[in-house]
Amino acid sequence: MALVDTLEAAWYGDGRAPWWTRPLAALYSAVIHLRRAFYHFGWLRRVQLDAPVIVIGNISVGGTGKTPLTIAVVEALRTHGYRPGVVSRGYGGSQREPMLLDDKPDPARVGDEPCLIRASGVPVAVGRDRPAAAQLLLDAGCNVLVADDGLQHYALARDVEIGVVDGTRRFGNERLLPAGPLREPMQRWERLNFRVCNGGTPAADEYPMRLRGQVAMALTDARKQPLRDFGGQRVHAVAAIGHPERFFDSLRAAGIEVIAHPFADHHTFAAAELDFADGLPVLMTDKDAVKCRPFAQPHWWRVPVRAELPAAFFKALAARVDRLSRH
Repeated sequence: MALVDTLEAAWYGDGRAPWWTRPLAALYSAVIHLRRAFYHFGWLRRVQLDAPVIVIGNISVGGTGKTPLTIAVVEALRTHGYRPGVVSRGYGGSQREPMLLDDKPDPARVGDEPCLIRASGVPVAVGRDRPAAAQLLLDAGCNVLVADDGLQHYALARDVEIGVVDGTRRFGNERLLPAGPLREPMQRWERLNFRVCNGGTPAADEYPMRLRGQVAMALTDARKQPLRDFGGQRVHAVAAIGHPERFFDSLRAAGIEVIAHPFADHHTFAAAELDFADGLPVLMTDKDAVKCRPFAQPHWWRVPVRAELPAAFFKALAARVDRLSRH
């Protein structure tokens, strides 16, 4: 973790990145441009499917709120009369071949984020071959495809690109990996169809997004209670997401005294890691709860969040999809 802490201090703070990150960033930049050229000139094949494809992602590493945004987009499309499906790489899972998820998917096999999205009631397919996984959704009756965390996966041709950025950390020092947090240069952000800012202050051309979590739900049964009821209490807060501090800050904003337990993104939990031996409530993200439910205890709670965006965003997105669907 020492190296990770050093890099993040350089990316988002006043720290200095190690000297060796500069030549590696230059090499990474060359690979990015070469790969994009291969797709541009047709040396690598893009697969065009018979339905509009919306890609949601970010140009920086770490959590920015892609999964809640994906769920919000899917719900808006369903309200508009479409039958959307979500295609995902299934990061953190062992599944390699294209697979359509059932009602009770195994996060160890398909990844935590696809399980969370599937729980919202939308069809989800995973696989390293994204076009093949997306085809499973079309075969299942979907007529709009949403690719979760797919900006850098160019094999699947896309019609709409949506980027989301953490409004607090933004793009850090705006350098490419590993000298900075960027997966792609800043120019890529400007070329997206829609830009979303999660928290903080959005730029003039960005749509604001807020993640709202107001209820805690037990992992072992149907109990639920307002999050504010934990106000003034000490709790263990568990988060294995790209930016755990965002979750901890949301609990502190509700007046909760947080004992923070950050884990690496997509961490696979063991029961012993959450045995704090003091009986205090354990609060975790929805994404982590899908992995912890098999060995959950009665005092463990998940805090689901909902992405809230202006109606203008969904209206503009629906209008674009409408135009694509008529072609």
